[in-house]
Amino acid sequence: MEIPVVRNVLEANEKMAGHVRRLLSAKGILALNLISSPGAGKTTLLERTLSDLAGEFRMAVVEGDLQTDNDARRVAATGAQAVQINTDGGCHLDSNLVLSALDSLNLDGVDILFIENVGNLVCPVEFDCGEDAKVALLSVTEGDDKPEKYPLLFNLARALVLNKVDLLPYVDFDMARARNFASKLNRDLEIFEVSCRNGNGLQGWYDWLRRMRAAKKADGRA
Repeated sequence: MEIPVVRNVLEANEKMAGHVRRLLSAKGILALNLISSPGAGKTTLLERTLSDLAGEFRMAVVEGDLQTDNDARRVAATGAQAVQINTDGGCHLDSNLVLSALDSLNLDGVDILFIENVGNLVCPVEFDCGEDAKVALLSVTEGDDKPEKYPLLFNLARALVLNKVDLLPYVDFDMARARNFASKLNRDLEIFEVSCRNGNGLQGWYDWLRRMRAAKKADGRA
């Protein structure tokens, strides 16, 4: 009896992700995939970043949500290009969805593309969207053991933004414990403690974006 071999369900996505990556790299665009739980502050971080660095970079955003275009309208209000993907119940974006969304953006001259994934710490991590790097967000209103509970994201991410630090006096969150868990998973992980409300710590995040963008340009010249 012949037994059918089921191919890797991620194989088609990986091939398409390679296509997206080549397309963006040909235009010298740095692509970052932002992943977090719902409410961790991805959209607020993008609003601050898009506004504060508007004079320095041209930026665009692909927004992923189950329903509504609320977040796309918020980031578009900063003057950046934005396109919304509604997954209609899907728990993550994939490279095919991102590729389709890129048709709605003018990529000429764009320096940084942000992909704001659906709020979820599991499924989005497993699907390559053609990004150069994953960025994890964790807010202090969540548990400080999230890196231990959801290790794959923190293992694969290039940067971790610990958000809402202005709320530390009011929540039971051990910053050292969270940093320790994340660093054990990924010794190269760059960690930024920020408050999007008052702007504290954002310069470190912005400097990382500058370094990542400079490295992308250097790769393009090479």
